[in-house]
Amino acid sequence: MYRIHIEDFEGPLDLLLYFIRRDELDVFDIPIAQIADEYLEYVRVLERIDLDSVGDFLYMAALLINIKARMLLPKQALDDEGVVIDPRRELVERLLEYIRFKEASTNLTDLHEDRSDRFTRGHASSERPRWEDQIEVSYDATIFDLVSALRRILTEAPEESTHAVVREEYSIEQQQDFMLDILAKQAKIAFSTAVRGRTKTFIITTFLGILELARQQRVWIAVSDTKPIDFYIEAREPEFVGEKE
Repeated sequence: MYRIHIEDFEGPLDLLLYFIRRDELDVFDIPIAQIADEYLEYVRVLERIDLDSVGDFLYMAALLINIKARMLLPKQALDDEGVVIDPRRELVERLLEYIRFKEASTNLTDLHEDRSDRFTRGHASSERPRWEDQIEVSYDATIFDLVSALRRILTEAPEESTHAVVREEYSIEQQQDFMLDILAKQAKIAFSTAVRGRTKTFIITTFLGILELARQQRVWIAVSDTKPIDFYIEAREPEFVGEKE
């Protein structure tokens, strides 16, 4: 199970690692041409959903494009010993350092959670109400899995009407109600089914509404194992749903 970070989005190196792990690529031999193009496509989708941290992703996209251009040059730069300098070397070093950092962070988190499950004698009973009130929310998806599905569905969506006198506007709150109305009639639905035939504006706002419902612990989200990639939204049991924020 993976956590969905809604307020604190995964960073640009996480997206790069997502591609590497998804396609089982060698971190020491990254196909920059392929990765740079796909990374840029993802950044365009992230821009459309208006993330505060998209600037970091744009910087990484520019770096990948720069490396791609340098690799296409007929004459490569040499180091002091006359060996060709791989333009990807600095990026690989950053990735390896980041992987080590994430693994160390995960280990520390696991140790902290393990210690949190232990109580000194006489204190367990006093801690019980606090733990019973907490609900740990996990989802079978990463944010990049969800963006992958959004990206595919946006490519299939009809273009906005250019001759409409009044442009339709949707709010996140309205789209939350839209999804909750659907889930009141059926417990589970694919995102592509919920927004089929709708405009891109409708799809993006609905996507953000679903993320907000997940943050409020009102729905489950799970990515499908089949192709093309999609994700499902499922209503949570009423007894597990907290008050609406």
